Amino acid sequence: MAREDGPGTRQGTPPKGKTGTKSAGQNPLTNIPEFVSGGIEKMKDIGQDMFSDVAGDLGSKMRGKNLPGKGSNNFEAKEKAYFSTELENKDWRVKLSVPPSIAADGLLSPLQESTTGGHMVFPYTPTIIISHSAAYNTVSPIHNNYPFFAYQNSQVEAMTIVGQFYCQNSVEARYWMACLHYLRTMTKMDYGLNSTGSPPPIAKLNGYGDYVFNNVPVILQNFTVDMPNEVDYISTAFTTGPKLTGADARQAMMNPEGGTKLNYGWAPAESQFSITVQPIYSRAKQSQFNYTDFTNGSNLGQGYI
Repeated sequence: MAREDGPGTRQGTPPKGKTGTKSAGQNPLTNIPEFVSGGIEKMKDIGQDMFSDVAGDLGSKMRGKNLPGKGSNNFEAKEKAYFSTELENKDWRVKLSVPPSIAADGLLSPLQESTTGGHMVFPYTPTIIISHSAAYNTVSPIHNNYPFFAYQNSQVEAMTIVGQFYCQNSVEARYWMACLHYLRTMTKMDYGLNSTGSPPPIAKLNGYGDYVFNNVPVILQNFTVDMPNEVDYISTAFTTGPKLTGADARQAMMNPEGGTKLNYGWAPAESQFSITVQPIYSRAKQSQFNYTDFTNGSNLGQGYI
């Protein structure tokens, strides 16, 4: 006879498991009677059909909100589509003006065409970093946990404008060279022969409508242009020298050797312009500043930001 090790257990014989539901290693749903499980499945089907009908009907009504009722032959929507001609004609491109003190001829002549209107226009939307600050002096009395702050002044910091330029033909290459020469000119003073000794001129920054940059006076502090070596370069031609009119122009046409000279240049197919501009206001301009008009936006057209 085998030795008994405990109640109901013999050595070498595995213990007999429970035969009821939810026993170890057994799926509790397998012991549900068939008539109960079948009822659950039918209830699921009925609920799914009800949800599909309600959701489908609701979605159909939402999609047909502006459509005529069923059985109607009039398929005209409630509101007609339209566009504003006035809004479409607004020029919100970012651009820097050519000051009147600069003769926009020769290399700068592309900036005077009808599409640019006397501006250096960024052909693609640039990235602009704007920074404003308010300075406070710290007053720290002894035996005090919290210092006091006395307002000192406010300042509009220099802004950085980064824009992409792409050249695919000689016309775009001419414009690229005109922009490069414009930036060179705007960062130099009138110095040398027949000079006036005036500092670099002031440009007007415009862009993004009437409330972002509207005739903001700026000086160009710095600019960079990359000329990568992995892109193609597009050639173009320029007629250098002052613009001739009247008898001088006719004489130049009759004698090309004695007139203006045609030169060539190459512009990269892809490059990036980065320009640092600083808003600047004269003492008289600052004395006319009205804080109430600034808060409601009525004097933003005067160049304040």
